[in-house]
Amino acid sequence: MKINQLKAGALLSYIYMGLGYLVSIIYTPIMLRLLGQSEYGLYSLATSIVSFLGVLNFGFGSTYTHYYLQYKVQDDKDKIATLNGMFLIIFSFIGVIAVMAGTIIIINADIIIGDKLSLSELSKIKILMFILVINLAFTFPNIVFTSHITANEKFVFQKLLQIVQLVANPFVILPVLLMGYSSIGMVIATTVLNLFIEIINIKYCLKRLKMKFLFNNFDFKLMKEMTIFSSYIFLNLVIDQINWNVDKLLIGRFHGTVSVAVYGVASQLNNYYMMISTAISSVFIPRVHRIVASSNDNKALTELFIKIGRLQFIILSLISTGLIFFGRPFINMWAGYNYDDSYKIVLILILSESISLIQNIGIEIQQAKNMHRFRSFVYFLIALVNIIISIPLTKLYKGIGAAFGTALGIIIGNGLIMNLYYYFKVGINIKLFWKQIIILSKALIIPVFAGLLINRFVNLYNILNFLCFGIIYVIIFCISMWFLGINQYEKDLFQKPIIKAISWIKNNILTF
Repeated sequence: MKINQLKAGALLSYIYMGLGYLVSIIYTPIMLRLLGQSEYGLYSLATSIVSFLGVLNFGFGSTYTHYYLQYKVQDDKDKIATLNGMFLIIFSFIGVIAVMAGTIIIINADIIIGDKLSLSELSKIKILMFILVINLAFTFPNIVFTSHITANEKFVFQKLLQIVQLVANPFVILPVLLMGYSSIGMVIATTVLNLFIEIINIKYCLKRLKMKFLFNNFDFKLMKEMTIFSSYIFLNLVIDQINWNVDKLLIGRFHGTVSVAVYGVASQLNNYYMMISTAISSVFIPRVHRIVASSNDNKALTELFIKIGRLQFIILSLISTGLIFFGRPFINMWAGYNYDDSYKIVLILILSESISLIQNIGIEIQQAKNMHRFRSFVYFLIALVNIIISIPLTKLYKGIGAAFGTALGIIIGNGLIMNLYYYFKVGINIKLFWKQIIILSKALIIPVFAGLLINRFVNLYNILNFLCFGIIYVIIFCISMWFLGINQYEKDLFQKPIIKAISWIKNNILTF
């Protein structure tokens, strides 16, 4: 039986998200307590600094998908093999550059981080960064293989492998922490697991997808064209690093590792929020490029933009409103009462970025149309404003000030400027999009009122109350959204898999 890769991929993406939350709920508090607040802050700071080297991929992953699908439409196997060879050479070279750049950062760590770390902390963070740089260097060549799997829409394999990695991660790391190897042992264990997953990716591409490489026909003309195409994606990567990682660097420089740890917990929750949004949109990336390559039909792109945006809004509004009403007791019970400020930080971040997250398929539309340079310039200016604002705010208000500086830039860039650009230049009917979102928003009135009542009259710091009223809130939200918000297409998406599952159980289990 042929599997619908899009539907199965989307389903597995949400299974991955669900498992991610389950693993995080169980694993993170144990990890935080085994490491300690200062040690976790050190680890979080090290990963933030090294992640800046991630921009060295120059956005070539998205570029690969763009050109691969063009050649696939043309059924040009030689060009595809040449493309594979070029990208493997490019990413391997980038891996070497990453090691060199990382070495320079490690040597100058005391200048970059400042004087808030002790000598022992400074020594340990250099070791952490070295291991993370080696991990990153091996990750770069693997990008061509993961991009090839995505371009071929093999989402089932891709998502299943991600699920395996997610579940295996705590089983690999926790024994290391229990043996007392702290953050250094944790990053070594993570690196070994990542290498194992990357080897599986490579074997799948070579043996199952029959991925071919040509190395003797390096196309410099194509390389120039791809570099121009990728340059603006690269700028976006730099901007994302500024928006999501410079905050930790500033906090560490001005306030030390404990404040970084508080921001790190909020950042982890925020990352899960963003991953939920991209779980749907990521499986539609090849479809966007196909529409643009074949017809460039703005009406079809608008319909896809709205369809994905509505689904994202339904999920994200449940998460964000739930976090508003249940987030503080959850963080205090989960991470610890010394992480209370994480609640304010994560609220500032998720509420400001919700607009961009329900429109993130628009980024792929811009890239497919080769219209992403404007976004790059706008975001670059916003990122600069973010740094200028965040420095004094971080000095005064620690993580809360840093989060506010980031939020302001996101609201201006995504909430205002990009919506105008979508409407006037890209060809997306943004008025129709927001009309659809407003219709959905009416279904939030009842759950929000219920959440206010729960907060007013229920002690949510009691674990039994928290669980019971959390379930009640989800039920109220779902009922309200079902009858007052979602359309028939969305109802079918939710109920058809349930009906099929019930039918399969009746036919294959109950009859047995």
